[in-house]
Amino acid sequence: MDGEIIMADEEKERGKDTNIVFVGNKPPMNYVTAVMALLNSTEFDEVTIKARGNAISRAVDAAEITRNRFVTEAEIKNIEIGTETIAREDGRTSNVSSIEICLCLKKNK
Repeated sequence: MDGEIIMADEEKERGKDTNIVFVGNKPPMNYVTAVMALLNSTEFDEVTIKARGNAISRAVDAAEITRNRFVTEAEIKNIEIGTETIAREDGRTSNVSSIEICLCLKKNK
C-alpha cells in the first residue's frame, strides 16, 4: 500500500505532461503500452525509457518490442548508461547501474 501512495505522489510531482517511462517490476508489455501511448500522442515525438538495476533488461525489452512490433517508424535516438549512488536504509550507499533509452519517430523524407 505504501508503494502505491509513493508512486501517486511521484506522479503528481513529475506531472502527467512528461515523456519519460520509468521501468520497474511489471511485465514489459505494460511499458510498451505506455511508450506507444506517448509516441502516438500529438504532444511528443520522442520518449525516454529509464530503468535501474534488475529492471534494465525489461527496459531494453520494452524498447525493442515497441520498435520491432508496434511502432516500426520508431528508432533509437540515444542510449545512456551510468551508475547512480543510492542511500540505503542503514545509512550506507550503494551503486546501482542505470540506463536511459531515447526512442523517437523517424522523419519522413
